[in-house]
Amino acid sequence: MQNLGIAITGSGSAVPATFLDNQSLTQLVETTDEWISIRTGIRQRRLAKPSETITDLATAASRQAIAMAGINPHDVDLILLATSTPDDLFGSACKIQAQLGATKAVAFDLTAACSGFVFGLVTAAQYIRTGVYQNVLLIGADILSRWVDWQDRRTCVLFGDGAGAVVIQANEKDCLLGFELRSDGTQNNCLNLACTPEPTELTQGVKVGKGNFQPITMNGKEVYRFAVQKVPEVIDKALFRANLSVEQIDWLLLHQANQRILDAVRERLNIPEHKVISNLANYGNTSAASIPLALDESVRQGKIKPSDIIATSGFGAGLTWGAAIFQWGR
Repeated sequence: MQNLGIAITGSGSAVPATFLDNQSLTQLVETTDEWISIRTGIRQRRLAKPSETITDLATAASRQAIAMAGINPHDVDLILLATSTPDDLFGSACKIQAQLGATKAVAFDLTAACSGFVFGLVTAAQYIRTGVYQNVLLIGADILSRWVDWQDRRTCVLFGDGAGAVVIQANEKDCLLGFELRSDGTQNNCLNLACTPEPTELTQGVKVGKGNFQPITMNGKEVYRFAVQKVPEVIDKALFRANLSVEQIDWLLLHQANQRILDAVRERLNIPEHKVISNLANYGNTSAASIPLALDESVRQGKIKPSDIIATSGFGAGLTWGAAIFQWGR
């Protein structure tokens, strides 16, 4: 009988060696370690060197995930790269495929900003549940430091760089228990990394726009309000689809955006503090990388154990948000 369920069987992560702590940021903008820590929970962030790429970080994380899953790169059928900051606007998944030697895999990028990993998890599950693929490599990776205005203290204190990956395999028991995905483009202006083309005249009367991206802009108050309202709702809906109660969750794993958001969501759902996974103090907001990075760290620390039930939620630009309830391991 064909296995039409899914299991997450391996994880991996990679971050740049270079870090920038809050004290160092005071040399760039008018701020303090206390101001940043109280408002965000972040104490330092990892920053990619000019020579480091999404492909490098993603490949390193993927190798760890593939090894933990006990498969080889040539066993991988599909590679999904969730990112908003590819090395190449045409996509970076194929280059990762080449570096891994995953010759059988089809690869493509998926863009849903900080929700990318959750959207990617649900997408991967559909390919497996329909019997098309057996082994999927899902990567969340971003290098946001390249798109930050380092003179804007509202945004530069928040973001860091990194990559996380998981292997998702066909399984007799379905470990993706429920999910819910949402989008609201009417709030798109709250968080942007926008292209603002520069008018360029080719010949008389013929103009084109020359590609030019502006730094990240964010309405922090609106994003906070959105996350605190919508994330508990979407987790509740995913739990309903999974036929589970909040009390049955072993871990709450949210996108690592801001500790105040994590605390507010936990309180609204009435989840004990010891069940919340948080590592943003060391990495900042790594966008699509944040959930798999925190997941891998917790697995390797022995915190998350096989069969633990995890409620995860991503939220961010688009605006997009979503939640998934899954069991770790087979």
